[in-house]
This record gives sequence, structure tokens and C-alpha cells, in this order.
Amino acid sequence: MSSYNDCIKFSLDIQDPNITFNAHFFKLINGIKYKVFQATLIQPACPFCGSVNLIHNGHLQTNIRFITSNASSPVIIRLNKQRVLCRDCNTRSMAKSKLVNKYCSISNPAKRKVLSALTEDRSMTSIARENNLSVNTVQRVLASCSHRFIDNYNYLPEHLAFDEFKGVDKKLHFICLDGQKHEVVQILRNRYKKSLLKYFGKFSPSARANVKTVSMDLNFYYQNIVRACFPNAEIIIDRFHMVQMLTRSFNSLRVLVMKSFDKRARQYQLLKSPWKLYLKSFVDLDKIHPHYNWHFKDYLTQEQVVMEGISCDPRLDNAYNLMQDFMAALKARDTNSLKEIINSKAEVGTLMHKTLLTFKHNLRAVLNGARFSYSNGCLEGFNRKIKQIERTAYGYSNYINLLTRIRLEENKVKEKEPSNLY
Repeated sequence: MSSYNDCIKFSLDIQDPNITFNAHFFKLINGIKYKVFQATLIQPACPFCGSVNLIHNGHLQTNIRFITSNASSPVIIRLNKQRVLCRDCNTRSMAKSKLVNKYCSISNPAKRKVLSALTEDRSMTSIARENNLSVNTVQRVLASCSHRFIDNYNYLPEHLAFDEFKGVDKKLHFICLDGQKHEVVQILRNRYKKSLLKYFGKFSPSARANVKTVSMDLNFYYQNIVRACFPNAEIIIDRFHMVQMLTRSFNSLRVLVMKSFDKRARQYQLLKSPWKLYLKSFVDLDKIHPHYNWHFKDYLTQEQVVMEGISCDPRLDNAYNLMQDFMAALKARDTNSLKEIINSKAEVGTLMHKTLLTFKHNLRAVLNGARFSYSNGCLEGFNRKIKQIERTAYGYSNYINLLTRIRLEENKVKEKEPSNLY
């Protein structure tokens, strides 16, 4: 083998012994300067009987797009695939190589490079432009991975997290995550109760019995699904959603009380402009350094602002103290204090009263939220990643493509099995 052939093979990282390079040149195609390598692919033996008694029977020339480090100077391998006739079994065949699939003009290394780029937060257009391929080719590489995500119906993690996210056509899709390893268990097209029962019903009884906890928001029928499918599972209401419900209820009451005053009144200004201070933990409020505020023309510390603001209405005062006590008990994981707060009879406004009733109806799950360390935090972070994937692509119209891209960016598919790419 010539040193010229060895040099080209080494630079292109091609190890197929049946490929021989004999020339290279530059060619202008559609205004783009291509580097063209001319090569021959021989057939050493008959693929049917293994005989080497072959007759050369022409060749098929294929222009194969190859990977390149410089997108402005793309590479093409003009490969002459040898056709042969076996004298022993009288069958015709054509030379094959791992470099490229049969009847394909995109090399497998180029497909692997595209697959690697699909695991990053990038648009298909930029991936296609970098590799001098069409967007349709990138989509075909993406579609070739969709069959790899197969469920194992004999296993479920001990700790699950349920939630939903907005996907194709702004519809809500169900997502289930492993609460310990933070890996995706499954993403379903919808979050309907019938669909979820059907999916989890496919798992074996031992797999469903293995689930110990399921964390979720206050979606009422998720709890029915857990009770129907997982006999040993404890339901955990996510701590963030509990605090969020309380703060929203308090904010609604604050706005209601604020609007009962004249816009030029001091009470109105105390409740309007520093609204973020009311949602802050009372322990973290500045109690020493007063600051001048031009809204109410006075020097006050953060603590003084909050205390004077909630003193405008006894319901607001009760609601603020209840919210602060709830957050402190939740942080300290004090279930007894939480139970007392939820059963409180203080006048706290209609919306916060409804929130406390909701907690009371789901008391065991709410207390589990304080007792266990598991939450939906990992799932909320993953949903944020999904939003970024959709934003980069300006949205997806195909559910399978969205699902495959999410799984690829989870880095579960490695660069392997080039022959299985479309």
C-alpha cells in the first residue's frame, strides 16, 4: 500500500482495508469549494458463499459527504464501489463498507457527528450548516434514534416525581422522573387519567410495588393514580407548590386591602411598592438600617415597613403571621406545628382559607412533604431545560421529534452503532 494512500487514510481516520485512495483535487460546486478524494472500494470475497473466485462486473460511483473540521471547506469522497460476480454460486454483489450504508451518500462518521451535536442545545439549521448537510438529513438522523427509548416494564424506581409541561401545539404532556437519579422515566403525549392508568398498568405488580414515594403538586387526580397503581407508595406534596399557594393567597388579600384605601394614602403606598418584602422571610428582613422611600416620604427599616403595612387590617396581620409560621415550620420539618397551623381558626381571608382547606384535605401528603427530603425540584429544573429546547427550535410540531430531542439532550444515546443509523 502506498504512502499516499496511508497518509489520506490517517488524515481522514478511515481504517477500512478495502478502500484505496488514488487521487484528490478541488472542485467548485454551487459556488462552494469542495475537497474531493477519489477512492475505490473492492470486494475481497463473495458475501454469500465466501469464495474469492470473483469476476469484476463494473462499479457504482457515489459522492459521499464526509466530516470536516472547517465548514467552509467541505469534503467529498468519490467512492467507486466494485460490483462482482461469483463464479462458484453465480450471485452478484456490490462492495460494502462501514464508512457508508448501502444506497446512502452521507458517511456514518458525519451522522455520528450530527448525533453528537443533537445532544447539545442547538438548532437543526445550525447543525446542518456546520456539517454542510440539509436540515432534512439532520431530521432523519434524529428520527433514527426514536426507537431506542424502550420501556422496561419490569422495573420502576423507588422514588418518582410527577408533573407536566407545555409542548406540541401548547398541549400539556405528562413527565415522570426518577426522584433519586433525576433521570426521565417516561414522557407521555397527554396527562389524562385514562392514559396514565393505562401506561402504569403495563408494569408488573412487583415493579409497581417497588415504588415507595411519589412527589407531585396538588393535582387532584394524580393522587388517585398513585393509590390505584402503587400500593406501597407515600404521596408527597411538593414544598414549593405549598409555599406558592400560600404566597398567592396572601398577595390577593394584600391587593384587596390595598385597594380599600385612597391611592394617595400612606397605607396604600406601604402595601403597594414594597410588596416583595411581604413575601420575604421575616428573619431575613433588615431590622437595623433605615432607608428613605419617596413613596411614603419616610425613613423606615424593612421590618418597620412590613409591620406597619400588615397593621392596616387584622385579616392581613393574621394571614402574614400564618404564612411566616408555615414557612418556618416547613423549613424546620416540624409536622406538629404544620398540623396546628393548617387547623387554625384565625380570620385570614377567603382565598387563604380555601388554601388551608386544601391542605387539610391532603393533610397526610402535605406532612409527608415536610417529613421526606424528596421534592419536584429536579423535575422543575428539567422542565426548564425542555422550555429551552423548544425555544431554540422555535417550537416543535412533531411530538416524536420533541421527545427524541429531549432524550438525546439527556445524553442517554452515545456515538455508537453507525450501521443502525437510517
